[in-house]
Amino acid sequence: MDGTPNLEQEVLKRYAEASRKPEAALCCPVTYDPKFLAVIPKEILERDYGCGDPSRYVRSGETVLDLGSGGGKICYIASQIVGRKGKVIGIDFNPAMLKLARKYQKAVAKRIGWDNVEFRRGRIQDLRTDLEAVERRLTKSPIRSLEDLDDIQESIRQAGLSKPLIADGSIDTVISNCVLNLVKPEDKPQLFREMHRVLKCSGRVAISDIVSDEPVPQNLREDATLWSGCISGAYQEREFLRAFEAAGFYGIAVDKRDAEPWQTVDGIEFRSVTVTAYKGKEGPCLERNQAVVYKGPWSAVHDDDGHMLERGVPAAVCDKTFRIYTSEPYAQDIVAISPRVEIPLDKAGEFDCSRSAHRDPRETKGLDYAATTDPAGQCCAPESNVKCC
Repeated sequence: MDGTPNLEQEVLKRYAEASRKPEAALCCPVTYDPKFLAVIPKEILERDYGCGDPSRYVRSGETVLDLGSGGGKICYIASQIVGRKGKVIGIDFNPAMLKLARKYQKAVAKRIGWDNVEFRRGRIQDLRTDLEAVERRLTKSPIRSLEDLDDIQESIRQAGLSKPLIADGSIDTVISNCVLNLVKPEDKPQLFREMHRVLKCSGRVAISDIVSDEPVPQNLREDATLWSGCISGAYQEREFLRAFEAAGFYGIAVDKRDAEPWQTVDGIEFRSVTVTAYKGKEGPCLERNQAVVYKGPWSAVHDDDGHMLERGVPAAVCDKTFRIYTSEPYAQDIVAISPRVEIPLDKAGEFDCSRSAHRDPRETKGLDYAATTDPAGQCCAPESNVKCC
């Protein structure tokens, strides 16, 4: 980008300094559960820079990945939530921040009662490349020619495929706290694809970040101070959500949106949001005669794949969509209708995605279904505990 400073180096420099001396301008006011902060050293708490609390989306027993883990505060909070059986991995590019996070690792583990946190050096938009392994390789075999450079680059590529920093489908929850906006614009699509790659099927993300209400103009994007201060690199809010869509996530929701902006620059408002989204749309569409009913309150809704659900109308869905709709974040708004006679997965045919969205009741009950029931003794009878009239 012509005229643009080296953004990565500006971010590296500013946050390295912020690891040594607290900088209030780098963070929004955020309230964390104090019971999780008691075991975390003051030095880490004073040098934490965030705009939300994605740790509250973490669950017991999970493997959690924190992108841009900084001094480790969110990782140490998540460690207490996932428990002894869980695992937390922090990824950061800044050696000074990693040094701060690792400085207290044993002490915090002793206070918590288990050691399940690991910090790794990498770029959050490239979760395949282990930068510390690359440095060890370069120290052992310095580059002295173009041939050496080609060999090193191919070695890095192969290592990223065979032994990536974060393996495919290995993470339950990806979290991040005010870091995505620091990534260069040309690298952001890859960042979202990498989050999707490392998640397990039905895994999810909880991302707290700064967004703008209007597109950020070029003159602000070229301001290194505003960029490293989490301003100039912010997504416009709608584009932020579209980035999740483009990467293949579903169930995307703005779970928290600050009413007041954190900062306003040239009339553009910058505020904190927390977005959650899920992975799991991949796979074949199989017909098992399942249906779902949208409860309301809207008259109709569309999902991320273009399915339309009318309130109160049984909708035909494939097995994959049925599984998605009957899990979070949709389950509370959906009535699931399973077929009277279940179709085994290995007997299921291909679902016709071009068919009418409506599912005739006979498709789930069966064409020959002709049962007649006697309400006596089932409903409203004096000896019945069932009250349905």
